[in-house]
Order: sequence, then C-alpha cells, then structure tokens
Amino acid sequence: MLDRLRSLIGAENVLTGADMAPWCREWTGHYRWTPLAVARPANTAEVAAILRLAGESGTKVVPVGGNTGLNGGTYAEGALMLSLARMNRIREIRPAARVAVVEAGVVLEAMHAAAAEHGLAFPLTFGAKGSATIGGVISTNAGGSNVLRYGTTRALVLGVEVVLADGRVMDLMGALHKDNTGYSLRDLVIGAEGTLGIVTAAVLKLVPAPRAYATATLALSSLDGALTLLNRLQAETGGAVEAYEFMPATYMAKLAQHRPDLRQPFAEVHPVTVLVEVGATAPRDATPGPDGALPVVTHLEAVLAEALEDGALLDAVIAQTEAQRREMWARREAAAEITFTAPVLVDTDVALPLDRLQAFLDAMTARLAALDPGATELVVAHLGDGNIHYTAYPSRDDLALQVEIRAAVAEEAVGLGGSFSAEHGIGRSKLATLQAHKNPVALDAMRAIRAALDPTGVLNPGKTVV
Repeated sequence: MLDRLRSLIGAENVLTGADMAPWCREWTGHYRWTPLAVARPANTAEVAAILRLAGESGTKVVPVGGNTGLNGGTYAEGALMLSLARMNRIREIRPAARVAVVEAGVVLEAMHAAAAEHGLAFPLTFGAKGSATIGGVISTNAGGSNVLRYGTTRALVLGVEVVLADGRVMDLMGALHKDNTGYSLRDLVIGAEGTLGIVTAAVLKLVPAPRAYATATLALSSLDGALTLLNRLQAETGGAVEAYEFMPATYMAKLAQHRPDLRQPFAEVHPVTVLVEVGATAPRDATPGPDGALPVVTHLEAVLAEALEDGALLDAVIAQTEAQRREMWARREAAAEITFTAPVLVDTDVALPLDRLQAFLDAMTARLAALDPGATELVVAHLGDGNIHYTAYPSRDDLALQVEIRAAVAEEAVGLGGSFSAEHGIGRSKLATLQAHKNPVALDAMRAIRAALDPTGVLNPGKTVV
C-alpha cells in the first residue's frame, strides 16, 4: 500500500518512521499514537487518489491540519494521516465580492495577512492562528474571540470542496449568500471533523477591516454586571463590540504567577476582569480629530466614564497605543499556555445562555468541591457568546475522578440549557458525553448520515459519533 502511495504522490511526500514525529501527538500531549504513515498530497486529485487507494486496501485515513485540536480529533494509531500542509495556496481574493478562494492548508494567520492587503479581514481569530489551518477550522467549526460580532466558522464559509470517502469530489464552491437548492451539504461538512469527507478548499467570506480599534481592560464586581455592561456597550456602539473576554480573579492570579512579564492591569485583582474591543470600520469613527484622538476611542471612554460614575464599573484602562492593545490581548491569549501548566487536568469547553453563566460557575465550584475537596479550577470565557473554558485541576492523578469531573461539567451545562461542546468539537474525549446528552434521535440521524457517506468507515474512525 505504501509503495502505491509513493507512486501516487512521490516518495518524499510519504513520511514514515522518525520523520512522522510531529504528527504522533496532539498539541496538549494527552493523545499520542504511531501512524502507518503521513501522506502529504499537493492537490485535490491526489487527495481523491489516496482515498480511493485507502478504500481498496481497507486503510483508515485521519486528516490533519495544524494539529492544534484539544479533543483527540487527530488520533491515528495505525492509520494513514493525511496532511494538507502542501495545499496552501490562496487561489484568489475578489475584493468586490468580498470573498477569498483558498486551499485547506492555508494557515489562518496567512489568510489574515492576505485579506489585509485589500483592506479586508477574515475575522476568525484565536490563539493558535499561527498554526491552525483553514481545513482544520472548517472541520471543527472553530470559534474564537470575534464570534460575538462575526459568528463561528460556519457563518464565514460560503462554499467548500470536499473529497468523499470513495474518492469522489463534491464541488460546493459557490460564492453565494443565498442558495436554496436542497440540503445544505456545506453546513453538514463544517464541524464534522473529517468524518464525512476531506475538505480541500473553501470560499471564505471577507468583511471590511476595522480602520481603528478601541480596546480596554475593565474591572467589575460581578459577572452579571459585566453582561449588563456588554448590552450597554452594544447599544452605544451599534453592535460594534468585537470581543468581550472574561478573566476572573483566579485566572489573573495564575497569570501573575506564570507570566509575570505580562503586567497586571490594576493595582488589585478584582472579581471580574474583562477585555473589550470595539472595531470601527466607518471613516468618521476612525479618523483622528484635531487633538489626534480617535472618535471610536473617545466614544468608548465616554461610555465607560458614565459606567464608572453610576457604579456599573469599578475601574478601566483604555489602550492608547498599539503596544498597549497587544499587551492587553497577550494577557488573554496566554490562557492555553497557562491552562496546560499542570500535568493532571480536565479541560472542558461549554456554552450557556448568557443569563445562566454565573449559575453554571456557582454550581461547578460546589460540584468540584464535593468530588475532590483538594481540586482547584481555572476559568476564561468568550463572555459575549456564552462560551466558557472551564478547567479543573484534580488533587490526584485518578482517571475515574477525571471522568466524574468531565461528566459533572456536562451535566451542569446541559441542565442549564447549554452545550457540552462550544467550539472544540467532539473528537475522542467527548464521545461518552455525546452519548449521554445528545438527543438519541439526533444521534441516530448522525450515524445514518455517516454510514451513507462513508459506509466502510475509512474516514477518521472513532471520532465525533460512533
């Protein structure tokens, strides 16, 4: 099989042995494996040929992008890993239509740079933007910090090209905002984690790049107060709040411990710290006045001053330079680095209705204490869209306890009308949770769809739904 693979894409593009090392573990280190080989095709035709070969030989295939997932979605023991890193062309950017046609191996940060050359933006962004690829973010329906204004990946993809398990190519590469021609197969593939087909290209929606930002770090006494302030800011800015990131006192304390180079924003640690960013696309909001001040910044200062006066806000620091803005973002984007400093942890990713976030946190603090009195917790959140990254640190290395904690998080989230997976997908680590909480009829429908598109189970086995 490997000899045939080498003849298809070139021996130098079929990696085995020590050359596979970068593809033998997930970023977190929680999952490790030894693949059969790593194939690096150059185009869609080669991907199709590889899948036909895999089907003939009964070889399982696991697609991989930047390998920055957190739930074991690229676990590939004995399987052929399909890396799309060589398929990294931005085929075209059409500024008038505000779309980009790109291949799956394009790194997210490269997409940002290419759009910026045209005064546009691809607004999906998160900490792993320097390594995550377009195929990966599509396959996981990635979120990030700008979902509040622009939506998840699904809202930013107009079309996809997908190679099915049998090697056929499904061309859905339209650049249409409306296409009511039957089932939305594009949306079915987005978030499927490579179990229904291999995404090889996409048509992405671009937006006007903000001409200026107003960025601030806020101190508040409560989460409910932070949400009230968010609604106030949205009303005052016409919905221009792009990010609203929650960092509680426990996170800020851990930040000070592990990243003392990132200065604390306030003299004391407050119960709630929020990073807010408003993006201005209109020239009237982004053109400096006679005093050199940006109207978008001046407006944010005025709104926050009113909030300080009426007690809705304890303190605020507004970035006056790009360096100060980057420092504010660095505090939030250090979350992944800080989260995985402990050898034993349970990292989860839930979403809740905005008015039930505090109820979830209160319930989980109590549940964790009951399960393990010596455990600690760490929380950060994309507060504007209700996505909480809740991490528990058990006091002992006990797999059964970790399973109990993960189950408790899911139970509390679902019980409050939330989801046990907001933006990181299912992979392997959430399969049991999926079985416990997904509607059984919906599970049957998911299995039927998977069986119809991949009857022999070639694509990314043991992930998303079994």
